[in-house]
Amino acid sequence: MSTVAIAGGLTLGLIIGVISGMIGIGGGAFLIPALVFFYGMSQKTAQGTSVATLLLPIGIFAFWTYYKAGHVDLKLALLIAVGFAVGGWFGGIWAQHLSDVMLRRGFAVLLVALAIKLAFGR
Repeated sequence: MSTVAIAGGLTLGLIIGVISGMIGIGGGAFLIPALVFFYGMSQKTAQGTSVATLLLPIGIFAFWTYYKAGHVDLKLALLIAVGFAVGGWFGGIWAQHLSDVMLRRGFAVLLVALAIKLAFGR
């Protein structure tokens, strides 16, 4: 891997990490489009790469900061993590049977729906 590719990957991770730590998202909403558009990855490869980043303890420092400030419901977080693991397994299997176009469009619809809900919901 070239020095430019290494620097690009670290920079992308840093930017998305800052945004994720600030607004509490997992990062996929930014990482997946960045991998598709800037790295030319297929939707499936971008999704797989995004999920691979979750395997490392990338959120530990943001978590620790929130936890020390008393802003973490640890029991609920653990329950969600178990559900996330099982759901991620089934979702990963299902995604392999869908086309990249269908996955990309579904992802876009979800992001737009979430944006509308956030902008105009209570």
